[in-house]
Amino acid sequence: MHDPERAQARLSWTRQALSDPGLELQVASADASFRSYWRPRSGGTSWIVMDAPPGREDIRPWLDIGARLAAAGLHTPAVRAADPELGFVLMEDLGERLFLPELSEATADTLYGQAMDALLVMQAQVPATGLPRFDEPWMVMELELMPEWFLRRHLGLERPSCGDWDAVEDAFRAILDAAQAQPQRFMHRDFHSRNLLVVEQRPPGIIDFQGAMLGPLTYDLVSLLRDCYIAWPEERVAAWRETYRQRAVALGLTDADEARFACWFDLIGLQRHIKVLGIFCRLAYRDGKPGYLRDLPLVWRYVREVGNRHQATRPLVALLERAIGDADITRPRAA
Repeated sequence: MHDPERAQARLSWTRQALSDPGLELQVASADASFRSYWRPRSGGTSWIVMDAPPGREDIRPWLDIGARLAAAGLHTPAVRAADPELGFVLMEDLGERLFLPELSEATADTLYGQAMDALLVMQAQVPATGLPRFDEPWMVMELELMPEWFLRRHLGLERPSCGDWDAVEDAFRAILDAAQAQPQRFMHRDFHSRNLLVVEQRPPGIIDFQGAMLGPLTYDLVSLLRDCYIAWPEERVAAWRETYRQRAVALGLTDADEARFACWFDLIGLQRHIKVLGIFCRLAYRDGKPGYLRDLPLVWRYVREVGNRHQATRPLVALLERAIGDADITRPRAA
């Protein structure tokens, strides 16, 4: 919703920060939260203003995590000015070349190679001191978004049977155990093709990192390689995953063999994708962003294919298959 007072405050703050009383702001982008991004042009330089309304968003975690990543030599937007009380940040413009439209058969090895280089630096060198823990209560809270928003609200499954709930709980238990068995490192938590940018002559630009936590080693890797917005053949994903594992072993991040690492990767990927089934539906119904429903089929495909590989998660997949039936899950359900 357009807020004239907020728009005027944003414009006045930016004009003062850049000492340019005549500049105007153009929409750059919005995201799934309450943040929005604006592009002022001043003195021939392009900047980005992040607007995070106080009371809804807090920019201090973004500033903290950005400084940690930059100190490790990673490419995050350089900050020119920030006001945590007002909720504004003036930062470097990394451009608009998101990984997603740049990815192709020809470019994937190079781009994913660059992303995995950055991720290994993140996990080996960026401290997670003081960050929230991606622990069992947090993971359960995320997993429970799926029954509430995907099963109940989106598919209309009001009262699953006791057996159905046993399938849900058994799958969740296997996922939680796999997450907790892994080394815990700095975790970006949304490391994928819409949060990485191609920047000429520079490492990939990394954005949307304010939700970083201390969490399982494979979480960011599966976010990247089993991306909710683009899919690759499983044999290619497995090759990238194994290359990453070997490098992580060499860096002392893990001593897991290929089979164990692959199991961790699968199950933490299920945690993410089960959560996303719920989040995309919540965005559609609660937040008025139905476009996210278009991305449900790929997420469901990951849940179905990966869940069927593991005995503990197969009954959950069967429950979801019955609940979906022949429904078109990209279409909103009437209230």
